[in-house]
Formats: sequence, structure tokens, C-alpha cells
Amino acid sequence: LNNNPARYILTLSGTLRSPKMDFHPPFLMLMPVPLGVETEAEVTIIPQDFLRDSQIRVKLPELELADGTRTCPFSVEFPEGENIVLSSDGTANELTCRISFSSSKPMSFLGEMLFIDQEDN
Repeated sequence: LNNNPARYILTLSGTLRSPKMDFHPPFLMLMPVPLGVETEAEVTIIPQDFLRDSQIRVKLPELELADGTRTCPFSVEFPEGENIVLSSDGTANELTCRISFSSSKPMSFLGEMLFIDQEDN
């Protein structure tokens, strides 16, 4: 610096962390119910390594029935809101998610629901 030809070596180190969400329970099995009757369960979402506040959204699966029609028998509700809010110590609030299923036609489903934040993590 200041026309001084001396070299300075600067060493940087860091840890790359990507936001992720853990779920409790990690798997969900909804009880079989009669046609047209709703069944539901709650899942706790535990955000980890988020660097800023964020909002969660859910991509629900669309299912094809035996007659070829497509339907989405699921609904999702966040009773306390879908916002991940960081506290002053950097930890994020847990979220409660209520997942419901109801169908007027017989069906079963084994698959995934995609929970993503506003940056598609």
C-alpha cells in the first residue's frame, strides 16, 4: 500500500451453510377415512442455517385418478403463519404446518410435498 512493494498475504476461511428445514415427524401417515371425510395431521418445521427472514410455501402433488382426472386432495395451513423469523441470536422460530386430506373418490398416495422458501431453497 502507498507505493510499498511489500506483499501481504491474507488468509480467509469460512463455512458454507445452506438453509434447510427439518421436519418432526420426518414422515407422515394420514389415517384412512371414509370418502368425503377429512383427515389431518400436524408437522413441526424446524428451520436451520437461515441467514435472513423468509417465507415458506408448499407445492402440493396433483394426483391422477383411475378415470384419468387429476385432483389435489391435500390442503396445507400454517396456523401461526408461514414466516421464518430470525431472533437476535440467529435462531429461527419453529413453524407448525397442518396437512389435510379429503377425497370423494377412493385413492392412496405415497409421495412428497415440497416445502420451499422464497429463494427456492
